[in-house]
Amino acid sequence: MTDDQIAAIRATAARVLRTEGEAVTAMADALPEDFVPAVEAILATKGRVILSGIGKSGHVARKISSTFASTGTPSAFVHPAEASHGDLGMVMPGDLTILISNSGETAELRDMVAHVARFAIPMVAISGRADSTLMQAANYRLVLPQAPEACVIGMAPTTSTTLTLALGDALAVATMERRGFLPEQFRTFHPGGKLGAQLSKVAQLMHKGDALPLVAADMPMPEALIVMSEKSFGIAGVVQDDRLVGVISDGDLRRNIAHLMDRTAGQVATRSPRVIAPEDLAAEAMAVMSANRITALFAVDAAMRPVGLLHIHDCLRAGLA
Repeated sequence: MTDDQIAAIRATAARVLRTEGEAVTAMADALPEDFVPAVEAILATKGRVILSGIGKSGHVARKISSTFASTGTPSAFVHPAEASHGDLGMVMPGDLTILISNSGETAELRDMVAHVARFAIPMVAISGRADSTLMQAANYRLVLPQAPEACVIGMAPTTSTTLTLALGDALAVATMERRGFLPEQFRTFHPGGKLGAQLSKVAQLMHKGDALPLVAADMPMPEALIVMSEKSFGIAGVVQDDRLVGVISDGDLRRNIAHLMDRTAGQVATRSPRVIAPEDLAAEAMAVMSANRITALFAVDAAMRPVGLLHIHDCLRAGLA
């Protein structure tokens, strides 16, 4: 490939991105008039948010539906052609529909429009034409700004689909924030992958119960070493009156090696150890371990009672690295 060909490809990519970016910015500066009422209608919906569209609009509708579903708003995509052959039964009173058609004249949406009108199901329409049939039938009209398609022939859906997708994201995020959707709720719908791992709580990954390497402050070190060896964490928590008062690590053993076997656990332990709460994010615990070059943290309750132990290997196995 010649330098001129490479330059031409880069210029095309830049033109497409600028064209679509400018269109999205223009929409941000002038949101469709019905945007806020549409968000309020979604929040008031007792059933599901049903999205539908055909072709490129259908692909975008599927993605928007997925975003709603993963952020606390029950949602589903219904293919308009399948809807005309029985799937209209999936759209029920109590639902809300979001129908997408850039032209607003998509024939495949006709039966869906008639169905929602018959059962008084609220309809949000997203279209590039304010005077289209779809817009006239809608309860909430989200008109896309007029902007050129990014392709050289000006016909392939590019800018219009980007605008639709961005507007759908804006609807979903605005709804999510109005609901007060929390990170732990988000993890419920994203249990797999790195994202799910980053939202894991310490309590979900920590060891607890009999697995905890706990020793009394007055326990002789020979016995404490047996506990450390049996539990295999390379650490022991020192407790007094049920409270965690110190931690014995490999470093503590090395620092006290000369008289180790003549001392008690409380004499060897590092006092006021770093701890974490069970409800904290595991990612926060891993950051504490990394910053302090330690491999494990005890999780404690409000009274400093040890309730768990999180090892850095637990975080790595969960995909936090």
